[in-house]
Amino acid sequence: MDATPEPDTNLMPAEPVLGRSAPERLQVMETRLAAMVEQAYSMRQEVARMHTEVTQLRALVSPPRPKLPWKIWVRHHVKELLKLKVRLGKLEFADEPKEVWVPRRYHRVPRLTNPPTISIATPSFNQGRFLEQTIRSVLDQDYPRLEYVVQDGGSTDDTREVLSRYRARLFRCESRKDNGQSHAINLGLAGTSGEIMAYLNSDDLLLPGALHTVAQFFQQNPDVDVVYGHRVLINGEGQEIGRWVIPPHDDEVLRWADYVPQETMFWRRRIWDKVGGIDESFRFAMDWDLLLRFQAAGAKFYRYPRFLGSFRIHGDSKTMTVVNTQGELEMARLRERSLGRVPEPVEVKAAVRRYLGWHVFYDRMYSLGLFRY
Repeated sequence: MDATPEPDTNLMPAEPVLGRSAPERLQVMETRLAAMVEQAYSMRQEVARMHTEVTQLRALVSPPRPKLPWKIWVRHHVKELLKLKVRLGKLEFADEPKEVWVPRRYHRVPRLTNPPTISIATPSFNQGRFLEQTIRSVLDQDYPRLEYVVQDGGSTDDTREVLSRYRARLFRCESRKDNGQSHAINLGLAGTSGEIMAYLNSDDLLLPGALHTVAQFFQQNPDVDVVYGHRVLINGEGQEIGRWVIPPHDDEVLRWADYVPQETMFWRRRIWDKVGGIDESFRFAMDWDLLLRFQAAGAKFYRYPRFLGSFRIHGDSKTMTVVNTQGELEMARLRERSLGRVPEPVEVKAAVRRYLGWHVFYDRMYSLGLFRY
């Protein structure tokens, strides 16, 4: 900003007026008054120019916030007051990492008469540092009729050593080159016979009691084809960093977005056989594709009110590395198939707003201890 010149107070030097006639004195004073008026006008213009420049500089340093419509303003402040936040769909939280906690009742498994066989496949490739925790989370449930397969894509890390320690307890484990995660899941589930099926990625975990709980639910609800639950998010060290509390299932929302936590999802073999397994053309959104094909085949879904699995967030996870590239392309492909077109992001947001509102409600009730899961 240019330096503002000091006002020239001697623009019109005072002329002596004593000894002059009245008309002369009047003329001198009028001349001085006109000069002062001109000077005042110049100063007013300079002040206006400086005010404009200061306003522009303030806008650059701190842009003014747009005024919100009063309904949005009220909604925002109500959310802040009641601590209502959307956590669903988010993978990063401000909470400090902590040990994963589940209620004691999770460790008290129900007694099952003639429990159904559960077949689970874990696709893996160079995930040896997490694989043992994943295997233990399944085997330590002590489910009596379990077909657990680990399908490794020919890892070069310590995966083989991990598998050698658990080979005797696995239904099958194989280490050979495959065509990616989707292909590995199909290979793993091929040759199994369980009435209930699932796949668990090699960096995710099942929570205690999940298999008994799911088996009992399917026995008591023969009309349900797919069940899933709430999700705990963990970091690379296995510490909890957040939770997704999922609202009741909504078939319409599933056509617009996928909020189903994959590691908590189980389904009946009858619906799997009906749709023909995983579509191996998908590298990222194979779980959403499977759900949409289940839906098209008439599957009945149910969100079980319990945390069933843990989803691990780390730098090498596919969710973190390809969600904005391959993931976006595949999600657009699925929306075009289910909706007949690729909607704009604002349309997707509007379509899931009510569902996310219910999520906020259930999440807040859970955090207050009013809902127990």
